[in-house]
Amino acid sequence: MPNTEHQERREAIRKLLLTGPAATQGSLVAALIAGGYGATQSSVSRDLREIGAIKTGNGYELPGGEQDGDQQMAAVADLLRGTEPAGPNLLVVRTAIGAAQRVALALDRCNWPEVIGNIGGDDTVFVATKNGTAQKILLNRIEHQLR
Repeated sequence: MPNTEHQERREAIRKLLLTGPAATQGSLVAALIAGGYGATQSSVSRDLREIGAIKTGNGYELPGGEQDGDQQMAAVADLLRGTEPAGPNLLVVRTAIGAAQRVALALDRCNWPEVIGNIGGDDTVFVATKNGTAQKILLNRIEHQLR
């Protein structure tokens, strides 16, 4: 498939995701085929990765450049299980099994000034904060999403 076809399919996926999340890659394949694009589950998987789409509890979505941090975290709120301070500059965020990477990505995209960086494992995210005050602010932000 020439590059322009890849680009056109990726643009079609972006437009589909702008209307709302796609529950599955299969639903995207069906929509693309209905729109006249050649698509398979593997090509859609590559395209989603290439355009930076993320999988949330609602399905596949585009990262919300226009979303604020609260909206980013709300998109993964159903994956959160709890938080716990670990020293003055580290916060441990517990997630559903297999969800830590998605939560870590959402935290990165929040662009909250309290967050220096994070590491996502399988069901745990370690978040480094600037100081103890920043840790408390971040803890409150995340716990707000748990309610």
